[in-house]
Amino acid sequence: MRYDKSLMSGTTKMLVMSLIDSGDKYGYEIIRELEQKSYGAFKLKEGTLYPILKSLEKDDMVKSFSFKMENNRIRKYYKLTQKGRAFLFSKKNEWAEFSSKINIVIGN
Repeated sequence: MRYDKSLMSGTTKMLVMSLIDSGDKYGYEIIRELEQKSYGAFKLKEGTLYPILKSLEKDDMVKSFSFKMENNRIRKYYKLTQKGRAFLFSKKNEWAEFSSKINIVIGN
């Protein structure tokens, strides 16, 4: 099913941060895992993901680090900071409250 992009726009940072919270991730891994976990419903393009990661890093929500692979390629990984974990916790609580109220109104 395709979703209205406006429904996704307010939750994208929370989704990305939730995936990173489960373990350090690199960009393509985040894209792939989001698509897999959502059964194909959420597909991020690199042009969407990397500005989000850059913004999160600028706001000290994530930190990046480079890792040299066996084939000598350098891969950039992202991990949540303490500030990022606290922010994510508050956003998850906010989402739970918000979605429960939406469901009450629409009758689910």
